Amino acid sequence: MNHLVLRHPGIARRVAVQAGAVGILGLGTNHLAGLRAMAPETGIAASAKKRAVIYIFLSGGLGQHDSFDPKPAAPENIRGEFKPIATRTPGLQICEHLPMLAARSHRWALVRSLTHPYNEHSLGHHVMLTGRTEKPAGFDNNKPKPTDFPCMASVVTGLFPPRNNLPPAAVLPEKLVHVTGRTIPGQFAAQMGPRHDPWFIEASHYRDASYVHGAFPEYGFQRADGKTIPSNYRFEAPRLELSHDMIPERVGSRSRLLQAIDRQSRGLDDGASTGALDRHRQSAVSMLLDGRVHKALDVHGAPAADQDRYGRNSFGWSLLMARQLVESGVRMVQVNLGNDETWDTHEAAFRNLREFLFPPTDRALSALLDDLHERGMLDDVLVVMAGEFGRTPRVFTESSLKSKLPGRDHWGAVQTVFFAGGGTRGGTVIGSSDRHGAYPSVDPQTPENMAATIYHSLGLPKTVAWRDPLDRPHHVYHGEPIKGLA
Repeated sequence: MNHLVLRHPGIARRVAVQAGAVGILGLGTNHLAGLRAMAPETGIAASAKKRAVIYIFLSGGLGQHDSFDPKPAAPENIRGEFKPIATRTPGLQICEHLPMLAARSHRWALVRSLTHPYNEHSLGHHVMLTGRTEKPAGFDNNKPKPTDFPCMASVVTGLFPPRNNLPPAAVLPEKLVHVTGRTIPGQFAAQMGPRHDPWFIEASHYRDASYVHGAFPEYGFQRADGKTIPSNYRFEAPRLELSHDMIPERVGSRSRLLQAIDRQSRGLDDGASTGALDRHRQSAVSMLLDGRVHKALDVHGAPAADQDRYGRNSFGWSLLMARQLVESGVRMVQVNLGNDETWDTHEAAFRNLREFLFPPTDRALSALLDDLHERGMLDDVLVVMAGEFGRTPRVFTESSLKSKLPGRDHWGAVQTVFFAGGGTRGGTVIGSSDRHGAYPSVDPQTPENMAATIYHSLGLPKTVAWRDPLDRPHHVYHGEPIKGLA
């Protein structure tokens, strides 16, 4: 049995609650109590109280030509190998290898004109995870820094209170870590402080003694046949329980655990935060004892038909867990698929998309939309899918990149972003790229507008701001919600 381990200086692994986040236990969680306290007064309409967002992030960058913005009239070295197919929406075509989504176009919309100026992975991740195009001062491609902008999941963590013993925002099934061991910037709270980091649910166990530097996709969700995958690779929901040398059946043991954590946390918070710390201790006890929390994380306990429907792979189980979490009260779930920049299809692009990436994507995303609809949740849950950038119009061949098969390079100038639910008008296409799919030609959109769409869907007013330790306000909105989606 593997557990998530809460890490904090001075706290041994054996006395860590398997909750995956420091904040939920109140270790240093006097994080701007006013932010959470003001959430009910921010002007959120009663109709938005149930709103949630699932943000599917395709690390590596999905090619727009090869997915949702085909260019069949372009020259062969631009249009690529795939053919377009009709969707349920008259006149709307997408890639032939996304047939299940094509049949559900009445439930989703596309923005084919999102643009930013960066072609580098780390900066692209930062832009699309934070919703900020501006490069922060001192930005480092090789590591996260406290001067980075906060990710959208951290903003949600700071502005909403927990519900049903669950944090406001979660990221799954793993942090974004490059195969070199480099942690990708843009996925943390940064300027807001680590207390606002989202809840990282590491359900896809990719590290062991032999693979300490990698993050590997698995179970049919990979970009290359035979990619190095640990033999014991598995997808496992984290356990909210005590470690093996504690006695989980005894509430008294759990209380003693929290007392030990309380002793370690003294000195991290000033006396003014004692009340807040007590509340978080109680929240931790409630979380440990709440069967609904365990159920929200247990994808293998879901009905077999549901697992088959989503797909028994990292994409399927992750989206199933995301649905369970938002249904249980989490406001925003970011789903990282896949890690190690899986969608970075420089080589073997068409084979890898056709055989490894598109099949589980098509199945799991279609299942998510159907499941949300059948449960009466689709109008309240906004689903967004994007990568850090698009791919080049030109298809590079073996002679240009020394690759085994053709592929496309990085391209921030334009990408297609997928939207569904949360009031989105199905069958809608916002903006367009030029005839080669290289630049926006109509209605260009920015990452700021995408972020504003997410915040607006959650019911956050345009005047909302978070305050740093010097009491300086930082506005949440830096753009306008994308017009025409709803």
